[in-house]
This record gives sequence, structure tokens and C-alpha cells, in this order.
Amino acid sequence: MSKEIIHTDNAPAAIGAYSQAVKAGNTVYLSGQIPLDPATMTVVEGGFAAETHQVFKNLKAVCEAAGGSLDQIVKLNAYLTDLSNFATFNEIMGQYFSKPYPARAAVGVASLPKGVQVEAEAVLFLG
Repeated sequence: MSKEIIHTDNAPAAIGAYSQAVKAGNTVYLSGQIPLDPATMTVVEGGFAAETHQVFKNLKAVCEAAGGSLDQIVKLNAYLTDLSNFATFNEIMGQYFSKPYPARAAVGVASLPKGVQVEAEAVLFLG
């Protein structure tokens, strides 16, 4: 099975040795997205809620570049620097996904790149 690299200018460019996403068969593995504005490559302002919205906008752009949508995500991993923001994350996630929701993990971490408060990665199934 070959792999296809997915890239879009509508999501932040990779800032390391990775791709925005990799498609293998009908499955797309989306790299972690942090709340960078793809046009400026700077962290969005406005606090945790604004950062979370940007993370989902970035994931959506990569899903669309792969030929899918957020509703085709089967697994989402979220990383939060403060788990007291979990309820806000959950509420905002509900604005971007329809039932049935994907499987998910939410993990508290000490820090994330560029000092952001939230990051999310996902697995998309196109079958």
C-alpha cells in the first residue's frame, strides 16, 4: 500500500519534520494541529476558546484537502495544558461534529509548542 502526503495552504504549514497528514488506503492520519493562523503562522489571540476554534478550523482544512470532512474522523486525541478547560473544549468540539461523535482521548500535558493551550490530532476514514 502506498502513502500519499496531504497538504493544504488553508492549514498551518508543518513546522518540523512531519506532514500535515498522510493517507494510507482509505485512512488519513492527521498530524496534531495547534491554533496557528495559516495565513500568518502566528498563534490566534483570544484565549482558550479562540485557540480551540482555530484547532478545529485547521483540522477541517486538512480533512477537506484529503477529500473528507470532520464527520469522517473516527478518532481524535486532544492535548490540553489545563484540564479545567475540558468542558469548554467539549462544548466547542460539539459545534464542529455531528453525532455519532468520534472516539476521543483528552490528555493533560505540561506544555505544547509555541506555548499554546490546546492541540488535537485525528484519524480520518474515507471508506
